[in-house]
Amino acid sequence: MIPCGGAKLGHAAPAGEMYTGSYHRACRRAADRIGGHLLILSARYGLLTPSTWIEPYELRMGQPGAVDVATLRTQARALNVDQADAVVVLAGRRYADAATAVWPHARRPLDGAGGIGYQLARLASLTRTGLPYDEDQRSTIQ
Repeated sequence: MIPCGGAKLGHAAPAGEMYTGSYHRACRRAADRIGGHLLILSARYGLLTPSTWIEPYELRMGQPGAVDVATLRTQARALNVDQADAVVVLAGRRYADAATAVWPHARRPLDGAGGIGYQLARLASLTRTGLPYDEDQRSTIQ
């Protein structure tokens, strides 16, 4: 799972094309390297597949009007991913916390990375090498 992004197209588009910012693109590259079923966590729309068409918006997780955990749980059931065994969340704290409320066992490799620069470095490492931590632990990469 990857987060939405602040930089967006100015018109309706599939979620996989809507977000144009460098952070979102770095998350997407790392997620593509890891593989599996990709979902985008949108502050407005909740869980999106890359092919879901959406309108542009201005909203961040935690702001009034942002999607709540109950909605995310309902969406996860509807997408048949609520019982997923392996979930990797490539996102900052607010987005990762929302995802972890749905999937408490989710791995969060960006936790503890500090600022955006450190997160981008971890994402670059993921993109180069795949999942950078022991599968039996929730530890983050160094």
